[in-house]
Amino acid sequence: MAFPEPKPRGPELPQKRLKTLDCGQGAVRAVRFNVDGNYCLTCGSDKTLKLWNPLRGTLLRTYSGHGYEVLDAAGSFDNSSLCSGGGDKAVVLWDVASGQVVRKFRGHAGKVNTVQFNEEATVILSGSIDSSIRCWDCRSRRPEPVQKLDEARDGVSSVKVSDHEVLAGSVDGRVRRYDLRMGQLFSDYVGSEWSGCVGGRGGEDSKAPQPHWPPHLSCPSGPITCTCFSRDGQCTLVSSLDSTLRLLDKDTGELLGEYTGHKNQKYKLDCCLSEQDTHVVSCSEDGKVFFWDLVEGALALALPVGPGVVQSLAYHPTEPCLLTAIGGSIQCWREEAYEAESGAD
Repeated sequence: MAFPEPKPRGPELPQKRLKTLDCGQGAVRAVRFNVDGNYCLTCGSDKTLKLWNPLRGTLLRTYSGHGYEVLDAAGSFDNSSLCSGGGDKAVVLWDVASGQVVRKFRGHAGKVNTVQFNEEATVILSGSIDSSIRCWDCRSRRPEPVQKLDEARDGVSSVKVSDHEVLAGSVDGRVRRYDLRMGQLFSDYVGSEWSGCVGGRGGEDSKAPQPHWPPHLSCPSGPITCTCFSRDGQCTLVSSLDSTLRLLDKDTGELLGEYTGHKNQKYKLDCCLSEQDTHVVSCSEDGKVFFWDLVEGALALALPVGPGVVQSLAYHPTEPCLLTAIGGSIQCWREEAYEAESGAD
């Protein structure tokens, strides 16, 4: 008689704190992994950007050149360049090795909330409180952007880039997906109190007037704070200021799931999916990071980080490793079974 195969173990969640790093940058506005997850960037309210080895707790370099607090940063695919944006309305391109400013792009009329490289790191996309996304050519000496996407009706809070798509979240309550291959723009209206609004899909590449909501209906649900693609590229995750995350089908705009329990009513907080797309992860204003099962929608873990608002998080691209930012420090988390190498202590 054959015994049944044992059930495969579910993915482990990062809940063991390995390191706490005092960044010495004032408040840490954002923490970001580099492309392979070996290093991370921290954006400080003291106008600096810092590069770390988070597992070793080692500061590798400090980048100074912004005139106001740094709000977001990203690394290139080959780890040779960084880009950052902040309260000084500037987008800065950095050389990683030398720490020098390569280019400083100006043109936004308000603070820059979010920056991303394209896949080849030839273009920087920046989203600003001025309601626009601007595309800056890293190889050109031209001071103006090569393209300006200004369909948003309010500030742009989040921009993510795939090989041929740009995903943007705005304070106007809409998620816009620009399909660069097809030259089309799709808009999802994210709301909760009117079923006609949830996942509503509109093609903004036409000249049709945009719908407006009756004053007695609370739709959209509120400003969007963060958006991201699932790692398989089939879905988009959207966080908004009604303390709800929503999973949408990328192609149809259908609402696939809602995730609640955390607190997000005042601040722009990060959300993401785990490295295997098994869990939805979000910061919270009550000092925790929340994990939900992607399919079932059930809360899997409320991870206590510390007192105050968990402002930012970053998930390792291939391993169950999480970085969180609260106050002036960042924390590195791994799964319970993880044993640090002797050299990483």
